[in-house]
Amino acid sequence: MTPPATPPSAVAASGGSWQVDLDLALRLADAADAASVARFDAADLEISVKADATHVTEADLATERAIRSLLEQERPGDGIFGEEFGVSGGTDRQWIIDPIDGTANYLRGIPMWSTLIALAVDGVPQVGVVSQPAIGRRWWAASGLGAWTNTPDGGERRIAVSTVDSLDEASVSFQSIGQWRDAGQLDALERLTSSVWRDRGYGDAWPYMLLAEGRLELVAEFDVKEYDLAALVPIVTEAGGRFTAFDGTPSISRRSSLATNGVLHQTFLDLLHSPTPVPPENDR
Repeated sequence: MTPPATPPSAVAASGGSWQVDLDLALRLADAADAASVARFDAADLEISVKADATHVTEADLATERAIRSLLEQERPGDGIFGEEFGVSGGTDRQWIIDPIDGTANYLRGIPMWSTLIALAVDGVPQVGVVSQPAIGRRWWAASGLGAWTNTPDGGERRIAVSTVDSLDEASVSFQSIGQWRDAGQLDALERLTSSVWRDRGYGDAWPYMLLAEGRLELVAEFDVKEYDLAALVPIVTEAGGRFTAFDGTPSISRRSSLATNGVLHQTFLDLLHSPTPVPPENDR
């Protein structure tokens, strides 16, 4: 479970306006990985329940503190919005952090959890890093610099979404039935899953990375906040995909997401928002 080290060259491209910020984001991820891995699967992990009935562990808190400490040293003028410690500073340049996305997995010793780090400028995510140290994976991107991931030999590889252009060849992640039920979208989920080749509920940040690598064509979910999504946006879009809210609005603040390979984005929107057919009279 050794965390992936920051590659010697963060990206193959150089000279982009976001390169310095991306380099910092990768170093923030290194600090986060050290804090989160240290307590992963610990028998005496401290766990509590927040006011919103979600769990938080000592590792969530320690990981966000590690990120904030480095930011306060190197970017004291930037704002921070973290899941555990809220907002500090301004919003024109704001680091958006989810220290452990997938806390429910973390506290059960399941390795599918990530640290999400983004830099948003005037509300638009421009830099994103997703680090999944328990399985030795990391993904990163910045506007104009492409989307990248690490390779088993310690190198890096540029990633791109798929070119699948038909629903019957598409593979999708709907995250969880409960999310769609609570959002009043079970009919839309039924239309989606009955129209595509394959559907699975992979959960949390990982399916978005599978999308960016060209392994899925859609990821959609509900009841998500800015810190759940901000880091994902540059990675998906720099890989050639499209990222909106469920209603098609280009926003991360509408408590929903719809990420696709781009080619099928409008097709998915039309399918998900088409009126539910009224059954014939004799079937009522």
